[in-house]
Amino acid sequence: MPIATVIDGKQAAASVIEAVKAAAAGLEADASVKTGLAVVIVGDDPASHAYVNSKSKMAKECGFNSIQHTLPAETTQDALAGLVSSLNDDPSIHGILVQLPLPKHLNSDAIIQSIRPDKDVDGLHVVNAGKLATGDLETGLISCTPAGAMLLVRRIHGEDLSGLNAVVIGRSNLFGKPMAQLLLNANATVTTAHSRTKDLASVARGADILVAAVGRPEMVKADWVKPGATVIDVGINRIAAPERGEGKSRLVGDVAYAEALDVAGAITPVPGGVGPMTIAMLMANTVIAAYRAAGRKPPKF
Repeated sequence: MPIATVIDGKQAAASVIEAVKAAAAGLEADASVKTGLAVVIVGDDPASHAYVNSKSKMAKECGFNSIQHTLPAETTQDALAGLVSSLNDDPSIHGILVQLPLPKHLNSDAIIQSIRPDKDVDGLHVVNAGKLATGDLETGLISCTPAGAMLLVRRIHGEDLSGLNAVVIGRSNLFGKPMAQLLLNANATVTTAHSRTKDLASVARGADILVAAVGRPEMVKADWVKPGATVIDVGINRIAAPERGEGKSRLVGDVAYAEALDVAGAITPVPGGVGPMTIAMLMANTVIAAYRAAGRKPPKF
């Protein structure tokens, strides 16, 4: 019998979305402010379009004013910068999201850093990264995937992680670093591990909270998991699934889920774990930005 509690990211995300809807409706009723989200996509990458469509759809569902700008693949840096600048200046837009990756000829970092930090709902601006690094969770915007993963951790362990060892495998600016900082902020003792870590398995085994974000399918085996640990799997990897028929594939995480299920105390599945949380936290960040722009105290998620 598996002993792990399976952490339901869909259900957690749905409860965040309900709270976002209520917050957006409240702001509109009290301050006549309709929360505005602008999503910018350049080129025709099908995966990016699928993501953007789901974000725009969710924004509408939350009662936001949802604007989508679809630009051709050959858009110049100046044209894209000009669009971002006009969205920065538009008071009806509270959140600006530029879908990554951008086409190769564009400098995405320059674009991301040109978004006003108070409208940077992806939490990627250096000002927002710096606020998180210095422990200012009140005025910044936190990157959506780590914010969502942290919410799932809190569902199991509560707000205070004092005395718990957390290990984050992965050190990306998008996830690993902000995740480590959120855990540290909640008083966990945090180790950031990565591909250069010596004896990664034994480092992982010391974790009460093990977060895997490496992008390598099923790399984290059952014997990497401390019995009873909480395992947060951030990986989304598509692997061949010949058992489903010729040319079929399936999604797996960075954790060997079936075997880890017998050891962990709680674990997120892939799909249906951290994934749904990312878009929910994007909506939360947008409504938080709208509250701040209106001079109101934003809700907590």
